[in-house]
Amino acid sequence: MFNSRTGKMLEKQIILIRDGKIQQMGPGLPYSAADKLIDLSDAWIIPGLMDCHVHITVGFPYKKVAIEHMYTTESAALRALRGAYNARELLANGFTTIKEIGNDGNYASADVIKAIRKGWTQGPTIFYAGKIVSPYGGQTATNIEHEHLWDDEYLDANSPDEIRKAIRKNIYYGANVIKLAADSYAYHYSLQEVQAAVNEARSAGLKVTAHVMGGEAADNVIQGGAAAVEHGVFLTDEQLQLMKQKGTFLVGTDLAVSNSLAYGVDTATALKYYQRNIDRLKRAYRIGTPMAFGSDIIIDIPGKNRAQSALEILQTWKDAQIPNNYTLQCMTIYAAQLLGVEKERGIIEPGFFADIIAVKQNPLDTIETIKQVSFVMKDGKIVRQD
Repeated sequence: MFNSRTGKMLEKQIILIRDGKIQQMGPGLPYSAADKLIDLSDAWIIPGLMDCHVHITVGFPYKKVAIEHMYTTESAALRALRGAYNARELLANGFTTIKEIGNDGNYASADVIKAIRKGWTQGPTIFYAGKIVSPYGGQTATNIEHEHLWDDEYLDANSPDEIRKAIRKNIYYGANVIKLAADSYAYHYSLQEVQAAVNEARSAGLKVTAHVMGGEAADNVIQGGAAAVEHGVFLTDEQLQLMKQKGTFLVGTDLAVSNSLAYGVDTATALKYYQRNIDRLKRAYRIGTPMAFGSDIIIDIPGKNRAQSALEILQTWKDAQIPNNYTLQCMTIYAAQLLGVEKERGIIEPGFFADIIAVKQNPLDTIETIKQVSFVMKDGKIVRQD
């Protein structure tokens, strides 16, 4: 059993689960004949995986990204149905907690969350950003005749007061984390604007995360108190060091070559992106910047579902020479710390929710083994047992 606090394996553990939570655990723990016995003595047990950058309602054809086209051809109902499907696939493949980061067609993910809670479908615990708060224009490219086409997925907010209003709207419709798109254009959020977002979210007990690539915009996000930087492709060593000092997480979304090719770029471009991701990932690990796993998959690789496409990213972490136990920690306990549930999820210990998966090989030897999950338990209920 993987102890995500220490990064080491424990052997011969018995785990007693009642009412969805772990009650006791240890070697030789007694249990009664009335208890249901699940024998995983031939497997390696891991806390449920977490993905801190997910878009469950987005799904483009392979090598055909058309965001603005999606706005005009897909209803919120269709987007919600896709989200429910992807949520179920993620759970069945070992992701028991995700952070749904926006771009979900007029709060479609909020209905997916409601459906899971009602028991109409299965899915992970979902942390939800609602609409992305952004300076004018979201992350789109439209002409003046189609102004505000982006309103289904973004909230224009161009001052501290507008940011506060946008955050309150998101919370009203179900968000429990706030995402800023901090630097999509030549203009970006100021330090004052980021601080306004962080303070407003904090007053409701929420955290702010920010799409930002680097430069002054990243400085403002880090200094302004955001909980995480999403992507951070061009972060400098100085910025990564500052993130370490302030406890700001990096959710790097370090796509593998296979993921980049899905966007339709050529092999040379995909390799260039890949090497850039490896370099930043190596530097963040060397410096000790807090990290949590995030995938950012919006196009599935042919023959793979959303979870399998996300786990292609393990190749980037492997080529960046990140130790396997640290990769697992970034997918469990460290992700839980970013999400604010480190006292509830992310480790197999008494008092924690029983989010547990199993694989047939030791992932500390071969990290890719988590691509073949053979058992999934969510909140003490078996979802999958091969």
